[in-house]
Amino acid sequence: MRIFAIILGLTLFFTLNTRAQDEKIKWYSFEEAVELSRENPRKILIDIYTDWCGFCKKMEAETFGNLQVARYVNQHFYPVKFNSETRDTITFQGHEFINEGEGRRSPHQLSIALLQGQMSYPSVVYINEDFELLTAVPGFRTPEQMEPILRYFGEDHYRTTSWEKFSENFTGNFR
Repeated sequence: MRIFAIILGLTLFFTLNTRAQDEKIKWYSFEEAVELSRENPRKILIDIYTDWCGFCKKMEAETFGNLQVARYVNQHFYPVKFNSETRDTITFQGHEFINEGEGRRSPHQLSIALLQGQMSYPSVVYINEDFELLTAVPGFRTPEQMEPILRYFGEDHYRTTSWEKFSENFTGNFR
């Protein structure tokens, strides 16, 4: 009987542990997300951050760490966590993007392109299935503030409804 209880306890532990991992955002590299979207088209969400940014860390913990946000993002996007100051070379659409800067806080060419030169951290960039930039949304957002933006792009409301009209009539569920 005791062995049965131990086995049951271990099974429950691994089930809950697996479930907890499944409820976190599955972050991809930029290249992985692009490849996945080529195979199975889905929008790409890019969290552009820096290591020194306090609000980036707060958004990672409070917003992207939120169960409802994580589930929605995993279901509707290929999420990318992109350090704006990386030294990695990234090839996209036939172009090589690098970090040309010298110094500690120089931004990568890809983050400059995605943010259209408006360097603000954190920023969340949305790219459609054709790899076209939809928008970049700068600044920290709570889960409640993030939900309408996620749904606007994730459910293709942007194709038929202005942001003003959509957000005016939006009722959220995230807490």
